[in-house]
Amino acid sequence: MWWSPDPRAILYPDQIRISRSLGKCLQQNRFKITLDTQFTSVIRACARPRPSGGVPATWITAAMDEAYSELHHAGIAHSVEVWFEGNLVGGLYGVSVGSVFCGESMFSQVSNASKVALVLLCRLLSEWGYQFIDCQLPTAHLISLGAVSVSRSHFLAALKAAGSTPPAERSWSSLGEIS
Repeated sequence: MWWSPDPRAILYPDQIRISRSLGKCLQQNRFKITLDTQFTSVIRACARPRPSGGVPATWITAAMDEAYSELHHAGIAHSVEVWFEGNLVGGLYGVSVGSVFCGESMFSQVSNASKVALVLLCRLLSEWGYQFIDCQLPTAHLISLGAVSVSRSHFLAALKAAGSTPPAERSWSSLGEIS
């Protein structure tokens, strides 16, 4: 199964927009960030219904959870975890293909937690030479963070080029805690 919307949202890691309030939040260093330490917890938090969304169901079924967990164990799927006072309060997960990170889902239990995860992910991906993050659907939230809408044909051409281009050598799990 592959969801291929037209238009598609992509985010160039070095073009993430950081609002003034998010910038202040980042400067406060109130969150601890880890990579690949709680993949299962992140995917399950992403699968929970959103309190403000009113959507009772999720696309992340048990079979999808299992498939992404297998990709994680193979070193292909990764998570960014955001912690506050010892509790997992936000994060995101996705799949790394060549020099593209395909973002699958994110969650936030406190203000700015998922945005902090995305900013730190962008910083790392930019360092590592990733070309873009596939955000799938162009939502107002993602556009406000710097994502752009592209046609399906543009996306497929960019994916073909970037998907076969390995980024700089990197090790997600060796980074441990980052800030």
